[in-house]
Amino acid sequence: MTHHLLNRNIWTLLTVALLGLAATAQGVPMLNDTVKQEDSIVVKLVTFYPGDEVFAVYGHTDLRVTQGKHDYYYNYGVFDFKTPNFVYRFVRGDAEYMCGVLPPNLATYGMDGRRMIEQQLNLTQQQARAVRDYLVINSLPGNNTYCYQYLGDNCSTRPRDIIEMALGDSLHYAPMTDFVTYRDMMSHYTANYPWEQFGIDLVLGPGLDKPLDERQRMFIPMALMQAYDNATVTRDGKTQPLVIDTQVMVDGSEQGTVLPPTPWWRTPMAVACVLLAITVAITIRDLRRRKVTRWFDTILFALYGLAGCVLFFLMFCSVREATWPNYNAFWANPFMLFPAVAVWFSGAKRVLMGYHWINLVVIVLLALAWYWLPQVANPAFFPLMALPALRSANFLMINRRNS
Repeated sequence: MTHHLLNRNIWTLLTVALLGLAATAQGVPMLNDTVKQEDSIVVKLVTFYPGDEVFAVYGHTDLRVTQGKHDYYYNYGVFDFKTPNFVYRFVRGDAEYMCGVLPPNLATYGMDGRRMIEQQLNLTQQQARAVRDYLVINSLPGNNTYCYQYLGDNCSTRPRDIIEMALGDSLHYAPMTDFVTYRDMMSHYTANYPWEQFGIDLVLGPGLDKPLDERQRMFIPMALMQAYDNATVTRDGKTQPLVIDTQVMVDGSEQGTVLPPTPWWRTPMAVACVLLAITVAITIRDLRRRKVTRWFDTILFALYGLAGCVLFFLMFCSVREATWPNYNAFWANPFMLFPAVAVWFSGAKRVLMGYHWINLVVIVLLALAWYWLPQVANPAFFPLMALPALRSANFLMINRRNS
């Protein structure tokens, strides 16, 4: 869904050079004196199918505006990892993305092998001019940044909003009758990337599991392209298709260039089951010895506690979508840092007993009730939930026998 700036300086120079042409326009952005004002404006929705990089698994959308010899792609997926604190700001939800402007010979940079489709939109010249002028102004330095949100404000929803602005009430989407959620759509495109889906399922809550209307589904570029195929415009009392021409500019697989499926033994479920087996073995050994393996509990609860710190940060400090609430915080939370440390202090035994009772009850009830919760769980969560529950039960049984 994004186009990564591998070299910020090159892209900046290109953008400044292209926008320099726009700045020379006399009342008509993007045009200079050599272009005839009567040249018709053509607007196309450009869809790139998924790539093999993690940030490209959902595809990408551009808007292409052509007028005479002037031909530009407007890309709302430009970002730069070198921006100070980019990762922190991305996690927090206020990372800046940019609208980049590129000529055709650079528009497919980094898109090697990815299927590329262009849909010419059925716009009047007045509507096409509105799109063109908005894009030119919005891509100028000082106007070209926005706060990226992966569901509601990204490289796919921005073009959708611009086209809606130009067409107004004349645009009509085909109604959708099937039930689909954000998580459904995201998991479709991350089928070969189970660890990415695991991370999504861990940090994003029930906000991903609500049914979507026609517009909300368009956060995925391919969904936007399909919606436009079925959309119509009303003009002079007549209904016309929104897309008047479709061209496959780069042929390729409809699955994109995604990586092959992850081997089963490297999936989150396989790793979770291995960890569960190790935990069961250590717990059985502890019960036979009537002694808690403290180093294991320290490592286990510390890892869960650190994961819980991330979840709590996202829920309480982030402005990201769908991070609040999150039922995963009941089985991975910062409070688990307490038993990781307290297990080494004999004086904390009474408090630890109380903690482990609460932890065991909460996790067991959560697992039993999850079917009725509004949040879909990743299958690997259940063996992972069993780990701290087993260790809490282990601590309680051993200390009860030794008391």
